[in-house]
Amino acid sequence: MSTEAQRAPVPPRPAGPPAPPPTGAPHPPPVPPVPPPSGTPRTPPAAQAAPPRIPLRPPAAPPPAAPPAGTTGTAVPPARPAPAATTPRPTTFRPTTLRQAAPPAGPRPPHPGSPPPPHFTRGGSGGPAGPVAPPGAAPPPPGAYRVPARYGYPETPAETTTLLRPIRPRSRRRTAVAAACVVLGLGLIGGAATGAWLTGDSSARSAGTPYAIGRDAWHSVPVDTLFPRTLKGVGAGPGGTDRTWNRIAVAPDGDCAGGLDPLLLTTLRPVGCERLVRATYADATRSGVTTVGMVFTAADAAGMRALGTRFTGQKLTARTDLMPRAYAPEGTVAAGFGDRQRASWTVRPLTEIPVVLFAVSGFADARTVADPQPAAAAMAPGAATDVAQAGLGHEAKGLADRVERGLRGTVADLAEPPE
Repeated sequence: MSTEAQRAPVPPRPAGPPAPPPTGAPHPPPVPPVPPPSGTPRTPPAAQAAPPRIPLRPPAAPPPAAPPAGTTGTAVPPARPAPAATTPRPTTFRPTTLRQAAPPAGPRPPHPGSPPPPHFTRGGSGGPAGPVAPPGAAPPPPGAYRVPARYGYPETPAETTTLLRPIRPRSRRRTAVAAACVVLGLGLIGGAATGAWLTGDSSARSAGTPYAIGRDAWHSVPVDTLFPRTLKGVGAGPGGTDRTWNRIAVAPDGDCAGGLDPLLLTTLRPVGCERLVRATYADATRSGVTTVGMVFTAADAAGMRALGTRFTGQKLTARTDLMPRAYAPEGTVAAGFGDRQRASWTVRPLTEIPVVLFAVSGFADARTVADPQPAAAAMAPGAATDVAQAGLGHEAKGLADRVERGLRGTVADLAEPPE
């Protein structure tokens, strides 16, 4: 079936304007279209004239006449009057004045692919506002449905509107500061490495000199290494008995004038006296006390050998006027250990390092000794003096041997060149 067959017939155009309906008269119902007779020839679509505009309100029809009285049979409906001619509504648009809305603050760019937002105008006198048709577009028919205006911009999915944090462009000033810091750090590291290398070389040169290390051992070696807290003397007592000595006090380092007799100080003057260190020990029975000391000299190897030869040749170690002094700390068992309590001693100049080692022993009960003996005489076989019977000669020699052994080992370890 064609489109022309389905189209409803259009009534002819009325000759004049429709009469106004009477006041108070009800509006008649709309008249349905009358189909054409079946024998009427159909006009081809090309020959048909353009259909007129359908009026919005049909004209009022007169009421039908009443049938005459006395008429019987089926009443024939009267013929419908032809509709009055109406003036078609003009299809032109009213002139309007375009008024562009002020753009919002900070407009957002339109989303790609979305249609541009429509422009709106305000109607003339009493006219409604509506969208303005773009140039070249066909105007909408009167009474047609108007597409509602969309205000703003089309919605955009949330995942496409994520705001990224802006990245500041690199500044030349910051780059220059960073480069300066790198250069400064490399310079510091290079200077430290150079200093360590130079210091290492000087240490290596002095590592082969035991005299240089031994001369500074009084402040470079820990006190517990120079004077251990406990010393074991296996076979160091009379008859080969074992001895144990415990350190009870360490004297502050000082000069030689306060710890040596004037005559002994005069004897050591050729080698000089750099520093004097001392410590006092007590045996396990706390019946005997011994002071061990070291004099660090400024002499070289030749000067120390000359001093050793003099002590041996002149037997200076056996002279009581060259006996070293004791260190008697207050509040200990050695508090009464003075010059008159000295019983046995030993003095030995060392030729491998610039040190003069000595030790002096006595009774812990502060008894006075009228005839002190050197350690070698008190340890001699058949010695029957109180000093020899008490083993004070063994005490002085035993402690001196162990302290000397520890000092030699420490200096040898420091003087050994690194691998």
